[in-house]
Amino acid sequence: MNIARGLTLTISKGEQLFMDQLMEHQLDIPKAEYKFLKKRRFRFDFAWPDRMIAMEVEGGVWMKGGGGHTTGKGYTRDLEKYNLATLHGWEVYRFTTQDVTKEIAIAFMKNIIINKIIMEESYEDISRGLMFADHLHPSKHEAKDKK
Repeated sequence: MNIARGLTLTISKGEQLFMDQLMEHQLDIPKAEYKFLKKRRFRFDFAWPDRMIAMEVEGGVWMKGGGGHTTGKGYTRDLEKYNLATLHGWEVYRFTTQDVTKEIAIAFMKNIIINKIIMEESYEDISRGLMFADHLHPSKHEAKDKK
């Protein structure tokens, strides 16, 4: 639980698990519930402000009737938040609670946090849980170099 300006902010099970994973991997601890715009109430679940990197755990996506992020109003509010974040130079990475539980989120963010590299060649479809294909298959460049 975080206290900010007299408000009690709760942390979800997925967010707590992600924080535990960060500590287990000895990664930089982000600011939780980080307010990134002065004139708006939008907050990131996690932020590394010095790197302009944010991470969101989107919970409730499989709830009957939808969670807060999957209702029309919630989804629209999230679109505004993420578009404003991008406009202000933030990189925002979004994961489901299941991605955190399966350690997909920590693997992805570990690569971002440590290496700060462009991962276009190593990224595969998240729905298959293969975030870093370079560990499974050599890149096009590596395959050519081996010939």
